[in-house]
Amino acid sequence: MKKQTVAFSKQSANLFFHILTRCNLRCAHCYINRDQHGSNTLSLETIKAWLGIFASKAKETNLIFLGGEPTLHPDLSSAVSIAGSMGFKSITIDTNGFLFHNILDKITPDQIDFFSFSLDGVSKETNDAIRGDGCFDAVMSGISTAVEKGFTCSMIYTVSEKNIHEVPKLPELVRDLGISRFFIQVVGLRGESENTDARHQVSKSIWQASIPKTAAQIAEQGIIVTYPKVFLTHEETFECAANVADNYFIFPNGRVYQCPLCEDFAFHSHEIIDNVLTPRPKINETDFFSLHIPEGCVMNKLIQPGNLSYDDNGFPRYKIACCMLKEELQP
Repeated sequence: MKKQTVAFSKQSANLFFHILTRCNLRCAHCYINRDQHGSNTLSLETIKAWLGIFASKAKETNLIFLGGEPTLHPDLSSAVSIAGSMGFKSITIDTNGFLFHNILDKITPDQIDFFSFSLDGVSKETNDAIRGDGCFDAVMSGISTAVEKGFTCSMIYTVSEKNIHEVPKLPELVRDLGISRFFIQVVGLRGESENTDARHQVSKSIWQASIPKTAAQIAEQGIIVTYPKVFLTHEETFECAANVADNYFIFPNGRVYQCPLCEDFAFHSHEIIDNVLTPRPKINETDFFSLHIPEGCVMNKLIQPGNLSYDDNGFPRYKIACCMLKEELQP
């Protein structure tokens, strides 16, 4: 098994494209904030135009279609075809598992690299308490059908105090699912999670006691596992992805962020105006990216400082890594 910290690189970009914010669920930790992100559904014409903004670097760019629930978009299959014709490095569809509009019958496995399914509990009780009734069964059925049809699938598990107790059971759950990748995420205090009890992030000690061990057990089954580094020692260098890599988070109202922690605020660095990616005037998120503080990530300190700890002299015991910094386990 090989473990590595995935370095930021200008040679690899990520485009997180929210083609709508509508969803059939109201997950307790959903980061979507319609007041900030809009409530409209992009037309296929607009999707094509906005993808075209990034087409010159398509061969270096991983494209992720998001929502809301992207399979609610009636033209998602056409959007996938358009993206494929532009030559994006990889294409992923993130889904809650309900797979609307018979999407598995409208695209073929060679058109996308991953269907990525969100699950937040090993048991139906835990998962559905967070995501909504019927979600557990929908995900398990959706993965089974997608794998049977030849699609490559991955799973996303967002860790919070509401489901950390089931993390040790994950290796058993995924053993026979047929997934190729497993992503562990930490809940962010954004969108719905800002106002619900799902907002609670786990402590450093609990995270480190559970996540690396479980990740290794999953990887031993031949599944690539990715999870956020989260915590840095004082000896480790903090680096903000926005200063090094090209990551763009696009929302239906035209806002474009480079840092996902900023998405609850009108701090976006760019805006799409008349199908042109337009830099915004100061002050915006870019003014924070080069700041250096002992706690590591400036935006974490401002938005969700509850994961920090200080000694008796008021000095942070550790740093918080950029939320885009990942550890990866290769079988």
